Amino acid sequence: MTPQETARRIIHANNYLTLSTADQAGRPWASPVYFTPDGGLDFYWVSRPDSRHSQNLTARPEVAIVIFDSQVPVFHAEAVYLTAHAEQVPDADLPPCTEIYRSRLPELTIFTPEHLQPPNPLRLYRAHATEASVLLNDAGPDLRVPLDLPI
Repeated sequence: MTPQETARRIIHANNYLTLSTADQAGRPWASPVYFTPDGGLDFYWVSRPDSRHSQNLTARPEVAIVIFDSQVPVFHAEAVYLTAHAEQVPDADLPPCTEIYRSRLPELTIFTPEHLQPPNPLRLYRAHATEASVLLNDAGPDLRVPLDLPI
């Protein structure tokens, strides 16, 4: 399996990513969020604008993301690492982006564009990957391999 194929498998096998943000002063914050991938370049999640990670995005849209299975045995880890630019999805982009987000699981069909606008409390967010790598499980020391985008 190529590194690109391994990365795709990891992304599609996991429902949560760890989103790492920083506030205006550079203090880091990491949050697990349920996500839907879109072609290996964009990653969508729903959150409250007043959550710490959402507020951090307003100050600093640059984020780091890791996607991995925390249940694998020790020394069998694989992960996808991303550097990305994140934002709240603008209202004009909500219809197509909401369809993408909703496409992963039937439970997500409750999220309509209207559900993700005021006065409702949740918004749709998107991270656009600018750099990616994969941690390969090769039974040796950590081996991170750069990836071409889209994954």
